[in-house]
Amino acid sequence: MLKLQTSVEIAAPGFDVGFGHSALMLGSCFADSIGSIMIECGLDVCVNPFGTLYNPASIASAIKRLEEGRPFTEEECVEMGAGAGRICSFSHHTRFARKDRESFLENANRSLGEACAFWKRCDTLILTLGTSMVWRRADNGMAVANCLKRPAAEFTHDRLTPDQVSELLESVIKMSSPRRIILSISPIRHLSSGAHDNSLSKASLLLGANQAVHSYPDTFYFPSYEIVLDELRDYRFYSEDMVHPSELAVKIIWERFVESFIPASEKGRLAENEKAARRAAHRQLSIL
Repeated sequence: MLKLQTSVEIAAPGFDVGFGHSALMLGSCFADSIGSIMIECGLDVCVNPFGTLYNPASIASAIKRLEEGRPFTEEECVEMGAGAGRICSFSHHTRFARKDRESFLENANRSLGEACAFWKRCDTLILTLGTSMVWRRADNGMAVANCLKRPAAEFTHDRLTPDQVSELLESVIKMSSPRRIILSISPIRHLSSGAHDNSLSKASLLLGANQAVHSYPDTFYFPSYEIVLDELRDYRFYSEDMVHPSELAVKIIWERFVESFIPASEKGRLAENEKAARRAAHRQLSIL
């Protein structure tokens, strides 16, 4: 039979992420997409407790914060730019922004406390890297998770080298021991600086992740990026913005994740939970 598709082979990970395990997920909005499905299926996961994180430096800082359990303080509160009239921090995505410092700190530290408690008991860390481009504060060189619409003059912009990506991931792996770690590169394209810069950025992530995976046996690479770019390989698998994977692409990647990480004995239960979640969502939409 004529072959019309290149299949991406996924090696056996040697561990599972089924109902007997708990996983913390950090990273790009692709992590949010897969994480929301995992929650619907009844898996024990905590997804992006600081909001969406795009680069390895911000992810490493988030893990360090979880390890330390250090609360956020007023000194870390930042007034957003562009007349937003909101308060956030350089460690958070703007979905954490609130109208005043008190509200922001209450919300941020509640999320941090819950995430720290989860971190102490979870056995798996799932990271989805979005970009190796990093914005840094011009005054102290600190990598920021989000520029918060502040003036561009307040930041510098650089791309992490593969060695820098690998070093950051190794620091995360060491802080996370003895947890199992799943690394993945987000298929979401970052085109603000052009297609070529996006390719270079993803290349740094791929090379850095490869170095880290080959250095630590409890670290596994899941090829979500390759599934979209090499196996699906068609714009019909992207949303209307031509940047984010479509719902169908996310579903396909989720199915491949299930094949790799969910034990055969639990797949029936997983499917039933997913169907129940969809029925509940449909009923809720019908009521609205």
